[in-house]
Amino acid sequence: MKGLQRFEQRLEQMISGAFARAFRSAVQPVEIAAALQRECDNNAQILSRDRRLVPNDFHVELSQTDLDRLATYEDAMAQELIDQLQQHADGQGYVFTGPVKLGFEPADDLTTGRFRIRSSAQAQVTGNASHTQVRRAHALLDVNGTQHPLHAPGLVIGRGTEADVRINDPGVSRRHVEFLVTGGGDDLLVEVQDLGSTNGMLVDDRKVPRATLRNGSRVKVGNTTMTVRVVRDEADV
Repeated sequence: MKGLQRFEQRLEQMISGAFARAFRSAVQPVEIAAALQRECDNNAQILSRDRRLVPNDFHVELSQTDLDRLATYEDAMAQELIDQLQQHADGQGYVFTGPVKLGFEPADDLTTGRFRIRSSAQAQVTGNASHTQVRRAHALLDVNGTQHPLHAPGLVIGRGTEADVRINDPGVSRRHVEFLVTGGGDDLLVEVQDLGSTNGMLVDDRKVPRATLRNGSRVKVGNTTMTVRVVRDEADV
């Protein structure tokens, strides 16, 4: 509770009296901060005795009235909420899989003074492909907002430095799965196979060791879902 009190005091000092007037009878930032803490507590996944994985991507849904009141202070408040979440995580032994992100969104079904939080664990993803390679690819892999070309012979996904696409997800093995690409155009074939990972993989919600993929196929490794996108040239349409 002391952490929330310090959070509220910092916001009041930063925004001065205008803050209190703007939020009187509306959603209070300290309520959002407490709810974000509960969101982490309720979704913590045990990694080891001293480490637990928690979401790092947060969306705070508000009524349009509350969102309009927040607009002037949105960026400053988001950063304060992120800082407060980081302090809470440090105290509880929580681990974020990537940078903490927080945004505010309108929700038509919420009235003034009410809010809702959505969260997910979005692992940090890095790859070696250039923008030109991505643009010219006939098949792509979407991973947490990033795109990676699927060229023959394919690419390895994993947490280790030897992987072609690296995902900072504790549930992902160093070399977890390999995407295999053959052919091209109408004969393009994309497959995925597990590389003997600890946790296996799900393809379209089914646990399998190997599968042939199509446009829109979803491959889940650890807490991360990857989606295959097949791109057709206009000449092929």
